[in-house]
Amino acid sequence: MYRYPLALASGLALWLAFPSHNLWIMAPIGVALLALATSGARAWQGAMLGLLSGLACFVPLLSWSGVYVGALPWIALAVLESLYIALLGMACALLQGGPSASGVVRVRPMVVALVWVAQEFLRDNTPFGGFPWARLAFSQADSPLAALASLGGAPGLTFGVALVGGLAAAGVGRLIGSRHSAGQPGLRSKGMARSLVVTTFCFAGAIAVMLVPALIPRPVDGPTAQFLAVQGNVPRPGLNFNAERRAVLDDHARVTAQAAAAVKAGTRPKPDLVVWPENASDIDPLRNPDAANVITGAVDAMNTPLVLGAVLDEPKPMVSNASLLYLPGRGLTARYVKRHPVPFAEYIPYRSFFRHFSDKVDLVYSDFVAGNSVGVFRVPTTGGQTIAAGPIICFEVAYDGLVRDTVDHGANVLLVQTNNATFGFTDESVQQLAISRIRAIEHGRSIVHVSTVGVSALITPDGTAHQLSTLFTPAVLAAELPLRTERTVADRVGPWPEYLASAGVAVMLALLALRRVQRRR
Repeated sequence: MYRYPLALASGLALWLAFPSHNLWIMAPIGVALLALATSGARAWQGAMLGLLSGLACFVPLLSWSGVYVGALPWIALAVLESLYIALLGMACALLQGGPSASGVVRVRPMVVALVWVAQEFLRDNTPFGGFPWARLAFSQADSPLAALASLGGAPGLTFGVALVGGLAAAGVGRLIGSRHSAGQPGLRSKGMARSLVVTTFCFAGAIAVMLVPALIPRPVDGPTAQFLAVQGNVPRPGLNFNAERRAVLDDHARVTAQAAAAVKAGTRPKPDLVVWPENASDIDPLRNPDAANVITGAVDAMNTPLVLGAVLDEPKPMVSNASLLYLPGRGLTARYVKRHPVPFAEYIPYRSFFRHFSDKVDLVYSDFVAGNSVGVFRVPTTGGQTIAAGPIICFEVAYDGLVRDTVDHGANVLLVQTNNATFGFTDESVQQLAISRIRAIEHGRSIVHVSTVGVSALITPDGTAHQLSTLFTPAVLAAELPLRTERTVADRVGPWPEYLASAGVAVMLALLALRRVQRRR
């Protein structure tokens, strides 16, 4: 009966690891509790334990997804994500085996770590392109483990977190075994001595894996450029945040004009690039001269290139979520269209089917089309540097391949443009900011993380967030940020860590199935 309380505690611990709780140490503790709960369990029981752990984590963690659309989409998403933890629980139960004759609870730390990476690989890509929110890696922005992202990306960081948890669980399992041996005279001295040595090794290993990554350098040197991010705010939070679309555009232009006046007065340095967030202009400036005039007026006022998020009425009857580059005196010179629109938010798959469950699907009256090109905006600066800015739109920051592609195409700074107005005063914005911080470490790049309503920040390549804004307040963030071109180890190894981990788990499960077939014969 101890298994289900452990699984429940595991999920709650995982939830507490993420912002806004930010108790990063709870992530390996959550992994350890689930590893102990599933050790020696039957496959079906492991699945149930994983499902319980997943629900205890995802139901509170993803509550922001239902703040304006009701409980059904929120609970459906939480259950879907929890099913992957159920698969993880089943795999752990199958691959860890039962208790030994001496009563030791068997936990295989390497198996636990590999299974967590494989689970996230599956969850990040299925269905409809996956939903890689709440990965173990994204809870570690303030952890000494965070530097592992520069070596193995987010999968490598998840592996490190899960390995710490697995080693801690193995140590606890040995302690349980030593207590069992103490009650059996024939096993007492020999069993306790061995358990003590192994327990010490496991706990020492967990501490070492957790602390040693702090020694990995996170360089922030290199040439710099001056950036200015504008959080213009919206008239109201919620699904109708942009009901007054012109007001949203005007607010961003007004805040930019105020910053331009400060530049002319000499109280603020002149930026090399100004960045507005996603949905700064939901009026298509390519087809609406009035909106275009507001944007070019802001560019002229600052006399600086501007990157902004806009919704384009193309290709008809669909629309595009785009990032646009405007240059002084030249107007629009480049665009990037979001490559991974969010299912059930920016487009509705199988609309007629899902309408049976909720009429909220028709709030998305025009589906967003996916772009097919990686975007890198090349902007010359007055200091002789070239800003190679890689636009990343909203939830795209959670997808390994989309961010990696941008760096592979030469980006020396990343622009994460987002709109958090549809999630109100929830933890979604700080959870997304934590993802950007991990991406900065992973790729060794500065990040301009700018939202319509916050939380916005300027992030240096070591993952430090500067000038954090508050929610639903106009703000201007300005600073010099490094323009680094060096590629990290994670950039070079690409997706191979999660490929190898997933293949390893698949091979272990196949060998286990083969052995069981041979035994039956």
